[in-house]
Amino acid sequence: MNSISHVGLDVHKRTIAVALLRPDTGELIQWQIAHEPTALRRLIRKLKTHMPLSCAYEAGPTGYALQRQLEAAGIPCLVAAPSLIPVRSGDRIKTDHRDARKLAELHHAGLLTAVHPPTEDEEAVRDLCRCREDAQLDLVRARHRLGKFLLRRSLIFHDGHQWSQQHHYWLHGLKFSRAADRVVFEDYLLAVEQQEARVAALDERLAEAAGQEPYKTPVAHLRCFRGIDTVTALCLTAELHDVRRFQSAPALMAYLGLVPSEHSSGEHRRRGAITKTGNRHLRRLLIETAWHYRHKPAVGVRLAKRRREQPPAVIARADRAQQRLCRQYRLMTGKGKHHNTIVTAIARMLVGYLWETLREAQPGRA
Repeated sequence: MNSISHVGLDVHKRTIAVALLRPDTGELIQWQIAHEPTALRRLIRKLKTHMPLSCAYEAGPTGYALQRQLEAAGIPCLVAAPSLIPVRSGDRIKTDHRDARKLAELHHAGLLTAVHPPTEDEEAVRDLCRCREDAQLDLVRARHRLGKFLLRRSLIFHDGHQWSQQHHYWLHGLKFSRAADRVVFEDYLLAVEQQEARVAALDERLAEAAGQEPYKTPVAHLRCFRGIDTVTALCLTAELHDVRRFQSAPALMAYLGLVPSEHSSGEHRRRGAITKTGNRHLRRLLIETAWHYRHKPAVGVRLAKRRREQPPAVIARADRAQQRLCRQYRLMTGKGKHHNTIVTAIARMLVGYLWETLREAQPGRA
């Protein structure tokens, strides 16, 4: 390892700061390039003159394109988890060159924690899932705007659930005497209907992706669990993209930020709220799913339909999860725990069952 040069890259939208640490002399060579294709090709040619070497940069908004380009050129590249990079408490100066040098030194010392980059196909499906999440958030905002406008006019729907078909009929039957009110109402209603159409179209695309390999089997197995249908199952699979990289269920729980934080010293032990590190998209999905387990165990019509022709072992595991998690919800409720604390604990327990299910559904993964 001491014969390998280590390169730290501080990657930004327009520039890349480079720091090359030579193993023989300990010399540090630094320069900066533009973040554009021609400069990257020159950088690759220059780095190849210092082989063997290994590069590292922080995961961030620039994604994994640089890592893929370097790997394709035969240059190993590690994408480091930013939250796990060691930080000196007394360091108050931050520049691009300092960051690049720090990455090179930490990479040389083996102190960087690598993230697991998805393939381009996996990243495409993952982004499709996140696009649907953004569309759903836009729909909620559009509905809120319309609902608050109607509330200010004392127009309140009392004949069923909000945003049901009957509610839509009621909305289209509203009349306003003032032209300005009509313009505002029609604009807000149009925004709601556009966002609903957008979500519906994305749901169709997600359903198509869920019916193809390598997602078909994992999605079908996850749909056997209560509270998990096609969209949630595909999002869970796409965000994890290779669950076998987690050697145990607790490792996956920690990655999702669902484990308690801890600050212990000597004989004093103190545990706090969950760490909320890692993938927030998955954490939100799991919390939403956990709410379904507050009801007594049951297999409804839709869940029974999703379970058709699925392996009995998977169905049995889903039933065990439902029995245990519903029982745990009632037990914690009886102890007076806050409902948010209970649901978070249920989500953490659910991860164990999902981890086991996905490992069996992805036997060919490395």
